[in-house]
Amino acid sequence: MARSLASDLISYEDLYSRWEVGNWSASAIDFSQDAIEWQSEFSEFERRAAVWNYALFFWGEDAVADNLSPYIDAAPHEEQKYFLTTQQVDEARHAVFFKRFMHEVCGKGDGTTAAGLAAIQPELTWGFKKVFERLDTMADELRRDRSRPMLARGITLYHFIIEAALAQPGQHFITSYLADRDVLPGFRAGMENVARDEQRHIAFGVKMLADLHAEDPDCAPAVADLLREVIPWTAAVLDPPNDDRRYTETFGFTIEEIGAEGALSIETKLRSAGLPLEELPGSPPMPIDLTPLERSERGRRLVEAGILGQKKGPPATDPESVALLMDTVRRAVDPNHGLSEPTTLQFLFRDVDPWMLHIDNGSTRTEPGRATDADATVVCSYEDWVDIVGGRLDPRRALLTRRLKPSGSVRTLLKLPQVMGR
Repeated sequence: MARSLASDLISYEDLYSRWEVGNWSASAIDFSQDAIEWQSEFSEFERRAAVWNYALFFWGEDAVADNLSPYIDAAPHEEQKYFLTTQQVDEARHAVFFKRFMHEVCGKGDGTTAAGLAAIQPELTWGFKKVFERLDTMADELRRDRSRPMLARGITLYHFIIEAALAQPGQHFITSYLADRDVLPGFRAGMENVARDEQRHIAFGVKMLADLHAEDPDCAPAVADLLREVIPWTAAVLDPPNDDRRYTETFGFTIEEIGAEGALSIETKLRSAGLPLEELPGSPPMPIDLTPLERSERGRRLVEAGILGQKKGPPATDPESVALLMDTVRRAVDPNHGLSEPTTLQFLFRDVDPWMLHIDNGSTRTEPGRATDADATVVCSYEDWVDIVGGRLDPRRALLTRRLKPSGSVRTLLKLPQVMGR
């Protein structure tokens, strides 16, 4: 008997009707009071921090408006195409709204979209750029391949990661402190409209992914692969300039609290679509044994240790950071690794103490030290291994340039890419 899903309560016809009822005008919003309060109610640092936050939204709305057409073409059913067309209109309207606010209130650009985007480009973080560069390549992939698994990847990136995990928590963060301080009435009203639109978009994404999964079982591994690729970048989206936590905390929220809301959002949306994290094939895209807040805190520690995110110099080599890296390696092991016997991998780092990875019938653990009977050994610098785990160094390139030197059982070495989820 097929299980009942939350997505069963959603219909494309109802979503379209809600769009007609909820239409609003980005051009009609009055920002005159906002311009006054921007100067009188916000300190110089608060204005700087707010521009950093709002810039991510402005750039993101323009990017999604540009990249939605291939989704419309790939949608297999007309009702899906119709709604996606309304969503493209929404995204363009959101971009106009943010462009107007950034120019008329914050003084960014000359009133044109191109100038506004150029003015806020320096605000974009490494993690943000990685996610939206992936949206660009996803659009190209959908133009070449309109299959359901490829479209499921696209919906996961767009509706689940960008909208549910990143945009929705950011909207809640902004509207909460604007309401608490009762400031920027025009911007606050526009953000509330944007949030309602995004709720409708996310509901569509949940329905769409559930339907794609029901029509093609190959969608599940496609979704899992996309999540494993992109989720690590999201930990570095809210990476403030000079690691200055005041960029969010001046408005009453920590980076970890915003991230936790995103982690919970994507988890619940995937479950509603019939693809709970714990049932996805391969290694879990997120630590399913941790709470959303613990996942967010872990992601931030990985960024601060130089393991995830932009490379800002040598990674941290204190024992706690090294243990965090090796625990990340442990969690990346695919439960269906194909190893028929207990296996030990030895990591010999040139610049920190060695570590071991033990894989035994679904039980995986790491510990410091040297193994007496390692099945395979990996020799490299700790910094190179960090860059491989963080996705900044291609392991194949590291092998070709002899920066990564494996040895030991040939059968074990051949299985390493599958074991490590690569």
